[in-house]
Amino acid sequence: MDFHGQTALVTGASTGIGAVFAREFAARGADLVLVARTESALEKLAAELRAAHHIRVDVLPADLTGAGAAATLAARTEALGLRIDVLVNNAGFAVYGNVAEADLDRQLDQVKLNCAALLDLTGRYLPSMLRRGTGTVINVASTAAFQPLGHMAVYGATKAFVLSLTEALWAENRGSGVRFLALCPGATDTPFFEVVGTDQAAVGARQTPEQVVATAFRALRRNRPTVVSGHRNALVARLPRLVPRRTVAVLTERVLRPRPGTPAVVPSTGR
Repeated sequence: MDFHGQTALVTGASTGIGAVFAREFAARGADLVLVARTESALEKLAAELRAAHHIRVDVLPADLTGAGAAATLAARTEALGLRIDVLVNNAGFAVYGNVAEADLDRQLDQVKLNCAALLDLTGRYLPSMLRRGTGTVINVASTAAFQPLGHMAVYGATKAFVLSLTEALWAENRGSGVRFLALCPGATDTPFFEVVGTDQAAVGARQTPEQVVATAFRALRRNRPTVVSGHRNALVARLPRLVPRRTVAVLTERVLRPRPGTPAVVPSTGR
């Protein structure tokens, strides 16, 4: 897939899946807008990609949980004269723990970043894509989107929102020339679990971010609205279709239930 002459905006681009998306789009000829909170990490990645691919890379650090952050970001890209052809809504994080016991502000920030910022950015860049009759929107959901998650309840709910929204956008805009993809990875070898604060939230073998991004590009070529990365993850995602939802809720709660004596990883400030 060739993206020469296009500009891809990637949120959560400093590490993990977002950084690999940035590298893949750069390798396919796209200019880039890199967004995350950590400017130093973005600048390092930008220098790498400019040197390797001779493309334009703009670094726009932002905390997308902030009020008006998406509007400010859109205004900055407009001021730079940038036309966003590809939007990768990758930024997100999770909180591990019971809703009644976890920090409420941190849980609300999950909703702001995983849902509100994603919708805000999509709403700001999609209309111009539709007018041009071309564009790509990739929303990073999760296998968490397919079932309720005890001990990660808010995270699972936010990813269900992302999955449902993206599939609906695909249905609304069929034939428009704009592609939509909900990418649903399972456990992935990224700093995600450092932010979560424990490896107990990781279920199953971890994929590499390169495997996840490769899955996304295969799905884009086939114009699929949704893809689950990894065969085992795809089987787990089908589980709610086969058994009662209350059974699924009980099973996932047991899998994610905190295990006594298991040390947590040190939380990271990155995202």
